[in-house]
Amino acid sequence: MSALTLPGPVAAYFAADMQGPEAVARCFTAQGVVKDKGQTHIGREAIKAWKAEAVTLYTCTNEPFLIEHEHGVHTVHSHVAGNFASSPIDLKFVFRLERGLVANLEITL
Repeated sequence: MSALTLPGPVAAYFAADMQGPEAVARCFTAQGVVKDKGQTHIGREAIKAWKAEAVTLYTCTNEPFLIEHEHGVHTVHSHVAGNFASSPIDLKFVFRLERGLVANLEITL
């Protein structure tokens, strides 16, 4: 089986996900947006706070296994397992990129 090839900013996001909130926030544009669990987080500080809260609540692994690209959007399907009620679960990470950074990320089922 061949390794999954992700666009640079998407690969950077998944790598930063293991490094912490500050690293995750740096993957986004200044006005980047994250939509997760019915909430919207706008800007690097809000994204950093979103990730900081998530790491205090959950410990998990994230293993991307499929990527689709359509209409300028990259959808990454990832197997997520950890200490949360629905674990393990496959989630979609829907990225819109801008100037080599993530402009928008929506995490869905």
